[in-house]
Amino acid sequence: VIKLEENYRSTQPILSFTNALMDRAEEKYTKCLFTRRQGGGLPRLVNTRTEPEQALFVCREIKEKLNQGRKLSEIAVLFRAAYHSFELELELARQGLRYIKVGGFKFMESAHIKDLLAHFRVVLNPDDLVSWGRILRLVHGIGQAKSESIIRWIKENNTPVANLWKWPGAGRAQQGLQSLANFLSTLSTDGVAPKPAVERALDYYRPILAERYDDYPKRERELEQLVVMAGRYKGLRSFIDDLVLEPPTSAADMGPEQRGETLTLSTVHSAKGLEWSVVFIIWVMEGRFPSSQAYSDPLALEEERRLMYVAATRAKDELILCYPGQESIPSWQMGWNNNGGGLSCFLKDLPFSVVTHQVSGSSRMRGPSFDKTDRPAHGVAMGFSPGDRVQHPAFGAGVVSRMVGDEKVEVLFRNAGRKLLHLAYTTLEKA
Repeated sequence: VIKLEENYRSTQPILSFTNALMDRAEEKYTKCLFTRRQGGGLPRLVNTRTEPEQALFVCREIKEKLNQGRKLSEIAVLFRAAYHSFELELELARQGLRYIKVGGFKFMESAHIKDLLAHFRVVLNPDDLVSWGRILRLVHGIGQAKSESIIRWIKENNTPVANLWKWPGAGRAQQGLQSLANFLSTLSTDGVAPKPAVERALDYYRPILAERYDDYPKRERELEQLVVMAGRYKGLRSFIDDLVLEPPTSAADMGPEQRGETLTLSTVHSAKGLEWSVVFIIWVMEGRFPSSQAYSDPLALEEERRLMYVAATRAKDELILCYPGQESIPSWQMGWNNNGGGLSCFLKDLPFSVVTHQVSGSSRMRGPSFDKTDRPAHGVAMGFSPGDRVQHPAFGAGVVSRMVGDEKVEVLFRNAGRKLLHLAYTTLEKA
């Protein structure tokens, strides 16, 4: 047997990490990778605490790499499933970083996402004729010609949304138009919060989704991710404005010469055989990587470990693994098991010699067990007082409303509402 153990891609610290990862597999492999390449730092394992902070952290790191002379095309972000990158895609669009996505659809380029958001766009901007046409054509019996006629009728008669069903040519479509009118009226209610608004939208859209798409359960799970995102916003308009930012890498906007200078977002399966100088692996936590569906089958769990090995060995020079340690996996993603949240079981017991542990926003390097002994001493909240103006990387500007014990502070954010923050695990600065 001839073992192919010499690796010509990655630095030795990355290979030592992957060797340690596979050394803990149930099915042992005697193959031990090595390289003649010199130098390279240890892979970094970063607890970003929340999903928005994970997206912000990745964007900050990418910009830092660009300032150091890296090209976007030398960087990739890998993930276990396509929907894991949705929040990151929004942040990349906000910050103007070009990207292509391999192994799944871009968040805003999928039909069911466009369908759902078109309803909100009509409520926020009644003159959005494209969105009007889209939502009308979802109604039984309404096609291109009828949707155009309805839009003309609305404009000519200044028809309120609630009277949409009274269109003279409705016929058999009248019931569907009345359901649409009732739904749009509920969204138009003053002060409706983003999360309940998205939940109402899902209730309305589910029957349409089931009828139009054979893979509707998968698409429904992806739509439910919007509920999680909406919960982080105070106002409906700011939520929709963020979502409908046109990605700077829309295929229509990019020529062949531009596609070469883009960040790559990819599922691990689609990254096999490829390589980049810098690789981020996001969502390395229980229920995401490994997938929650793998816990009931030991063979499937080992296949998840091999996928993480594949992801890590895509990196030539730098490997950064991220997870939002304060997030819990929604029950709809967990199925019948309870393995959701916390650092991935594949990484918990790796020796300090192969990986550094860090909390985003902190310079402290730590071991993998983040228990109470890691918390700072009492009194860390003493630097803040009620009335202080503060800035948070994910929630923006706010004002401290009260102190909760020695380690927590309640902040009223301008756009995100009231949040209770643990100062040991968040980044909060005085404005």
